Amino acid sequence: MNPNDQAPLLLETSLPLLGIAAWSGTGKTTLLEALLPRLSERGLRVAVIKHAHHTFDVDQPGKDSHRLRQAGAAPMLVASHARLAMMMETPGQQEPDLAQLVALVATQRPDLVLVEGFKAWPLPKLELYRAALGKPLRVAEDLWVRAVASDEPLALPAGVETLDLNNIAALSDWIAAWPARWAQERKPRSEADRLSSP
Repeated sequence: MNPNDQAPLLLETSLPLLGIAAWSGTGKTTLLEALLPRLSERGLRVAVIKHAHHTFDVDQPGKDSHRLRQAGAAPMLVASHARLAMMMETPGQQEPDLAQLVALVATQRPDLVLVEGFKAWPLPKLELYRAALGKPLRVAEDLWVRAVASDEPLALPAGVETLDLNNIAALSDWIAAWPARWAQERKPRSEADRLSSP
């Protein structure tokens, strides 16, 4: 399903969103594992929405919650003193609806939502790039890419920041500053930026 066919992302919202876009094998999850504790140390509550490209289940067959979900509970929410989990079947959806997922995490009042995957959705993105993978950069085609973190120097379009993929401290600084920049950054680069691409 094309994201344009779904509910639009309300980028005028005060909740800052930042997509993390990269080819498989770039190390998105490893990087987020390194960044999240640093962002937390700065007092930021960061929610993460991750796109899964396959069927997955966080529930165990035979458990009460699994049995009730299979019986039709929509959604099924399980909670203890330590955590909660919500599970819901989404039949008929070819792809998850990012706008709906953002609305769900917004109720928890995070300072920032990092969105891993959902590369076709119109939201500001940080592209991670490793030349050794032999894949093309997305920045030239995607006017929503605001910065590229790479492990080697790159020629980038006007209006796109360059970051060092291996400098976790600098990446933490850049992402930590994103909520303050959100009001100015919640739109794509201009078409002129695409035309001036190297």
